[in-house]
Amino acid sequence: MSIRNLLMSCLCSSFIACALLSLPAFSQDDRASSQAQNENTQASNETTVEGTVVSSSSTLFVVRTDDNQFHMFTFDRNTAKPESLPIGTRVRVISIQGEQTGARQATNVVALEQAPPAGSVGAAAENAAPLPPPVHKVENKIERETHRWRVGGRVGAAFDPELFLFGVHMQVGPVFNRNLFFRPNAEFDFGEITDMVALNLEVAYRMQAFSRTSDWAPYFGAGPSLNFIHQSFQTQAGQGENISFGNFNYKTGFNVLMGVQDRSSLFFEVKASLWSNPGPVLRLIVGKNF
Repeated sequence: MSIRNLLMSCLCSSFIACALLSLPAFSQDDRASSQAQNENTQASNETTVEGTVVSSSSTLFVVRTDDNQFHMFTFDRNTAKPESLPIGTRVRVISIQGEQTGARQATNVVALEQAPPAGSVGAAAENAAPLPPPVHKVENKIERETHRWRVGGRVGAAFDPELFLFGVHMQVGPVFNRNLFFRPNAEFDFGEITDMVALNLEVAYRMQAFSRTSDWAPYFGAGPSLNFIHQSFQTQAGQGENISFGNFNYKTGFNVLMGVQDRSSLFFEVKASLWSNPGPVLRLIVGKNF
């Protein structure tokens, strides 16, 4: 081997070794930078409010500040807070942008003063001040949206073969994870040749990071599909006999889906079906949870 080739081999080996040794450092720098960016973003979105609790439930509470402004907060198991927030408790609330319109997500709640004893003048005064109608309306809406069981409807179009569809669904959750939902649904598809009833046992995962910064949150999911398919062809009168491909035949498929959902629970969804032939392979769906 010539001296030139030997030197080139040594230089290449040294370059590769340096590159490999620098990868962990770059990876750590990237993770540190990403973590710092997330912390800075969260810090910039944080606000602090002090006031008196005037309404409290299992999912949210309302605070009235000294300037008679009402602030609504939602909370979850990650919120640092007292076990209970009786009406009349004076609190300091640190919050970030929430997923619900009209409310912020409480991250830390500190009780500054306990609620007056029941029957006292202070307690009577707090209870005598009802929530303004707009605040009460938003409170009721959020309470409905946070129910673990919700039902809804959907319509759409299917392709290959071309069908019109409508259906009903149920949303259960969150389960196991705050962003994971069980969404079983039933679809009824009709076309010129093919009719189908589909029972879909789907699970959807919501991407929460987007829901904090936008009115629309993307989600994706999957699940098995139990399809009952009937195919027939009808000729015009006097031009031959009707042709039928038999009664409803059962076919098991598997659905993969993705979509976006807004804060009012309106959603748009694209669903692809695998192993469901002669059922449709693609569906475009619009629906709403109630």
